[in-house]
Amino acid sequence: MKLPAPRSLFARLMLIWLIGIALVLALSFMLFAGERERVGRAALLAGIAQEIATAADVLDRMPPTDRERWIDEFGRRRLRFALRAPGEAMPPEQASHPLLQALREAMPERTVSLHRLERPTMPHPLLLASVSLADSTALLVRLPGFPPPPGLRLPPPDRLFAALFALIGGVSLLAWIAVRLATRPLSRMAAAARALGDDPERAPMETSGPTEVAQAAIAFNQMQQRIREHVAERTRILAAISHDLQTPITRLRLRAELVDDEGLRARIQSDLDAMQALVKEGLAYARSLDERQPAQPIDLAGLLSALRADAEDMGWQVSVAGSTRHPCVGQPTALRRALWNLIENGIKFGGRVEILLVERRDEFEIRIRDHGTGLPDEELEKVFEPFYRTESSRSRETGGTGLGLAITRNLLRAQRGEVRLRNYPEGGLEAVVSLPTGPAAH
Repeated sequence: MKLPAPRSLFARLMLIWLIGIALVLALSFMLFAGERERVGRAALLAGIAQEIATAADVLDRMPPTDRERWIDEFGRRRLRFALRAPGEAMPPEQASHPLLQALREAMPERTVSLHRLERPTMPHPLLLASVSLADSTALLVRLPGFPPPPGLRLPPPDRLFAALFALIGGVSLLAWIAVRLATRPLSRMAAAARALGDDPERAPMETSGPTEVAQAAIAFNQMQQRIREHVAERTRILAAISHDLQTPITRLRLRAELVDDEGLRARIQSDLDAMQALVKEGLAYARSLDERQPAQPIDLAGLLSALRADAEDMGWQVSVAGSTRHPCVGQPTALRRALWNLIENGIKFGGRVEILLVERRDEFEIRIRDHGTGLPDEELEKVFEPFYRTESSRSRETGGTGLGLAITRNLLRAQRGEVRLRNYPEGGLEAVVSLPTGPAAH
């Protein structure tokens, strides 16, 4: 089973740092504890070997008759000295014990051997060291047994956990700071990329920081500049074409008056009217791509009431419900045109329109519902594409250029708003407009 990995780069780097540091700390702690045990044990054995060597040197300087009298004086709590009688049997030797190596290093000129004494009542066997004196007399030293060296002797649990928690806490804090500093430029770049989609005219990114981050910021600023120039050039071309078409359409309209056939003249005028509407919508679409009005507080309830009055003057059935406690900060002209386009579409395809205004904590929502037949689900997003028209809007009665909803979305996105369509459960189509609250709409 594959374990889920953190999605953010910050979480992944933190996880890598913490796992790596935890492994390093655990291994270092084990090595340190093991080395401390080994060094302490070696120092203990070296001290015992040196004490035995000193006793042997003192006994070498005594006459043989005095050794028996002084041998007991050399006894210590952990060491017992004795002289071996000739021919006395010795227990099995311990050739690999670390104490034997310590004795030979302390007394390289003497013959040294180490033997084991089994005692059923003792947890560990006793050790018996045999050291040859200058006159070939054997000095026997009985030592308590040494337990086998442990693999790892840990400190008490409370001290162990306190030390580990302190290490992990300190390392985690340092890792958090390091990873945060490393990923902060990426977070700023992601925020700049999101803001670029809402406003290509935003200020360029700062090019400070590490070399790689500065180079990425420079490339991002260059990309933003090229996108801005491309959008501006496309807008200028579309506006120029739409504007230049006005003159030949006007000439054709004047020449159509010279046609004697009244039916043909009416059809020509109808086609010219359609062309004129398309040119006007093209100009409006080009301007909507570059809408840069200053933002100001807007009373949404008052704006919708004014739109309803205008609609009633045209004989349309429009109702408005809901209110807000705070004004919306936006572009009044652009917002009025966007909402009017949605109302006009609702009247055109649904007969009558109901508007509901709702204020939430972080957004205003305007729902504009008609009572038409709605749209297939696959066309709810396509209708926002420029020049896209559904089959029901291609007739001469409904008309339309396919730019109305595209213009509406451009105008709303210019002030960080959004619009989406959905089929109402009880029939009809509902357009949902979302606008940010507070000064963030600027």
